[in-house]
Amino acid sequence: MSASKPDIGRERRAPARLAWVALLCLGATLSPLSVSAQGFQSSAPYAVLLDSGTGAVLYEKAADELMAPASMAKIATALVAFEEIAQGRLTLDSEVTISENAWRKGGGVSGGSTMFAQLNSRVKLSDLLRGIIVQSGNDASIALAEAISGNEASFAQLMTQRVRALGLPHSVFRNSTGMGDPAQKVTARELARLSDHIIKTYPDLYRIFGEREFLWNKIRQQNRNPLLAMEIGADGLKTGNIDESGFGLVGSAVQAGQRLIVVVNGLKTGRDRGLEARKLLEWGFRSFEPRQIFAPGEIVGEASVFGGAKGRVGLKAKGAVSVLLPRGSGDRLSARIVYTGPLRVPVQEGAQVARLLVTRGEVKTLDVPLYAAETVVAGDLQSRALDALLEAATGWVRKALGQS
Repeated sequence: MSASKPDIGRERRAPARLAWVALLCLGATLSPLSVSAQGFQSSAPYAVLLDSGTGAVLYEKAADELMAPASMAKIATALVAFEEIAQGRLTLDSEVTISENAWRKGGGVSGGSTMFAQLNSRVKLSDLLRGIIVQSGNDASIALAEAISGNEASFAQLMTQRVRALGLPHSVFRNSTGMGDPAQKVTARELARLSDHIIKTYPDLYRIFGEREFLWNKIRQQNRNPLLAMEIGADGLKTGNIDESGFGLVGSAVQAGQRLIVVVNGLKTGRDRGLEARKLLEWGFRSFEPRQIFAPGEIVGEASVFGGAKGRVGLKAKGAVSVLLPRGSGDRLSARIVYTGPLRVPVQEGAQVARLLVTRGEVKTLDVPLYAAETVVAGDLQSRALDALLEAATGWVRKALGQS
């Protein structure tokens, strides 16, 4: 199999094997990592480098292990605020009251990172967002949570719901600030994907993540993201540090039109996290080149259809499918189509029915949804009867093999 055209394993899975298919997908995500095979070694206990344009993962280390997010949780806090603005329920001119709870738990008296908002003051949402994103203010985060959901616990449930809706199944939030909580956990991969979603969906609001400083209550504070001052094209996102997490950073940078997103966590010092994130970004920019594996509109594979006028339906992605490969490398790609099936009629053209999983060595580089290339309606009585017999025969074989 060449790097330019990966082999595709077309797997027909009957409904009775739904759980097996889910485990197959999960196994692809959690496969053991061989750092040496990636051509780079990071000192960060947790790390991911994601190419935003292709969705390719260029580097991963413990990317799916749960970890404490610290203030990197505020990326999800910002997501909820951005969605509220997009839905018209809030505007940048909306005013939020700084409650006594927000002031005591997250203000200057708390000793943590703070916006220094005054008790009972009313703050415009545009300023509150800068307090959250630029200054990492816990008071601003709590006040926003109370304004949207009434209390922080309910807001944290909303944070978790919103990331679930993005297809991020593992991250769980318990507060809006990132303060330590044993149940509050994320993964490096999901932080990268969450950040990618924000960058693409809310480009105007995302610019706040790149602001170097913010003045509030006559106190000027610098953005804590060290990448912004390194002249490498960085324009966001967020740092974090509590005892449970060590020093972490989610960052993004653009060079020559290519955007990379980096996540590191568990470092010993703030200096370490900045240097490690920079090393990963610079390695990614210089070491990879794009490779198109399927052209726009090209049929990627097929899925079996039960009871249809046709027994199979073509599958395609939305647009071209590309990956990034090491420059000058002959690395081989492995790919497979995964779906639960056979698909039941009617199958509508454009419906998402499968996924294309692409790996390079033990690194999961691509996970792309696939859509039906045409509509398949119910077949005649004879074709449905033949499909039923085939399904029954398959079931007997599975029973004989103990694979119920």
